[in-house]
Amino acid sequence: MPRLNPILTLAASVVAGVITSRGADLRIGLIGLDTSHVIAFTQLLNDPAHAQHVPGGKVVAAFKGGSPDIESSWSRVEDYTRQLERDFQVEIVPTIDALCAKVDVVLLESVDGRPHLEQVKPVIRAHKPVFIDKPVAGSLKEAVEIFRLAREAGVPCFTSSAYRYYDSLVELKKADVGGIRSALSYGPSMTEPHHPDFFWYGIHPTEALFAVMGPACQSVVRVTSPDTDVVTGNWSEGRTGTLVGLRTGATPHKVILFGAKGVAEQKGGGDYAPLVREIMKFFQTGIAPVTADETLQMFAFMEAADESKRRGGAPVTLDEVLKKAGK
Repeated sequence: MPRLNPILTLAASVVAGVITSRGADLRIGLIGLDTSHVIAFTQLLNDPAHAQHVPGGKVVAAFKGGSPDIESSWSRVEDYTRQLERDFQVEIVPTIDALCAKVDVVLLESVDGRPHLEQVKPVIRAHKPVFIDKPVAGSLKEAVEIFRLAREAGVPCFTSSAYRYYDSLVELKKADVGGIRSALSYGPSMTEPHHPDFFWYGIHPTEALFAVMGPACQSVVRVTSPDTDVVTGNWSEGRTGTLVGLRTGATPHKVILFGAKGVAEQKGGGDYAPLVREIMKFFQTGIAPVTADETLQMFAFMEAADESKRRGGAPVTLDEVLKKAGK
């Protein structure tokens, strides 16, 4: 019989205790009202009439947040705040500590990854399970620190792009190509000057690549132009994975698998509902569907791609950048 991780067992028992004491519904708190995700997720959770309603919890309180040096952050906060108050009767609170006193679990939604470390600290101190929206942090070093704090406190914590759970990608992973030898993931990769190149939007096609290839990437090389990036990673057993980041014009997304027996392509897109279902399952069990190690390897892949660019396209190992970040 397999041995159980004591931290995961404790976390699951804590969350189960919350559910037992409160019945089926968890009180959910939001941190950061500067992304459309806060409206989309709240609709799925709070509206039983929604065609894709996700039961089990309800958003009841929120902390505004917002970053004054990112226009796409500060310009959205007030509108999303009004929507949450008007349409879903969400209470707006002045501090994260006040939020934690009112909720069982937390969705950390700030669109800017830089404040995530400081924003998650009071959540971890309050021992509230937390989902952190992309990017998990503004740097690889801070991502390592977030997961260290959560692990040492025994607080369930995970992050994921919605791309990982798109129905079309889940179906692609079932394709019998005879063992994946290589994969290509392309998608939007617009940048933001305060974040490493791929953290802002390239995380989506990166997550899709890791969803099919797994977390055994060893090194990467990057070729870059003003409009496009191509990052090729070497995985274990001689496998390769390629990320094509698109920054201008049309920015579609797709994953293509190349196997010993054939080739398979992702057909169609997806929406937020599968991710929200996974988040609710995580809140109810305390078990993260994506491990911290896999998440950190994804962010190391993106950081190594930046380092490869700085070195003129030279190969960079993930171990090197993880070690530099304190992992």
